[in-house]
Amino acid sequence: MSLDLNGTIEHFRVVIHQQLNIGYLDLSISNSVVFMWMAVALVFISLRLMTARPEIIPKTGQLLAEMLYSFVARQVTQNIHNEGAAYIPLMFTLFTFILGCNLIGLIPGAFTPTSQLAVTGTLAAAIFGYAIALRFYRHGLGFFRAFVPSGVPKMLLPLMIPIELISFLARPLTLALRLFANMTAGHMALGVLAVLGLASPWFMRWLPLGFTALQIALELVISFIQAYIFMILSCVYIDDALSDH
Repeated sequence: MSLDLNGTIEHFRVVIHQQLNIGYLDLSISNSVVFMWMAVALVFISLRLMTARPEIIPKTGQLLAEMLYSFVARQVTQNIHNEGAAYIPLMFTLFTFILGCNLIGLIPGAFTPTSQLAVTGTLAAAIFGYAIALRFYRHGLGFFRAFVPSGVPKMLLPLMIPIELISFLARPLTLALRLFANMTAGHMALGVLAVLGLASPWFMRWLPLGFTALQIALELVISFIQAYIFMILSCVYIDDALSDH
C-alpha cells in the first residue's frame, strides 16, 4: 500500500454546506460552523446532565462540574484583581467553548474548529478588542500611558515606545497562533500515524497503533492546557486594561 500523506491535510479542509451571503457579509454554514455548534451543544448538555439533580453531597457528575467551575473561578479571581468575580461567567464560557472545540476534534472523522486560524483569530481579536475598549472606558486618553514605561530616560522614549507598541499589538497574534498551531500540529501527528498504520504490513501495525493511543492521550491533556492558557492570557489582558498605569 502506498503512503499518501494528503489525507492528513484533508482533515483541515473547510467545506461549505450552505452558502449564505447578506450583502458583503458571508454567513455561510461550513463544517467548522457545524462542529462549533456541536461543541456548544456538547458542553451545554454535559454540564446540564451533571447538574440536573444537585445534592448537598454531590455525586460524580455534579462534583466534576463544580470542580471545573471552581477551577475557572479561582484562576479568574487570581488573575483579574479586585474585579475578577464579574468576569467569571465570560471566562467560564470562553474556557468551556475552546475546550469543547478542542475535544470534539479527537472524535474520528470530526473537524477541529480551533485548528482554523479564522476561528482562533476571531476569538483573540474579540478579547483584544474588548480589552482596548475597557481600557479607553476606564482611563480615557490615559490609555497611552501604558506605552511609556515609568523611569525610562526621555532620550530612550523614541526607542521604547515603538517596542511597547509592537509588544501590545502582538498580543492577539500570539494568542491566536498558539492555540491554532498546537491543535493543528497534534492532529497532523494523529493523521500521519493513521496513514502509517494503514500503509504498514499487518504484523507491524501495532506500532503506529500504540503511538496513536499515546498521542490521543497527549492531545487530551493539550486540549485542556491550551484552553487554560487562552483563558489565563485573556484574564491578564483584561486585568492590564483595568489597572491604573
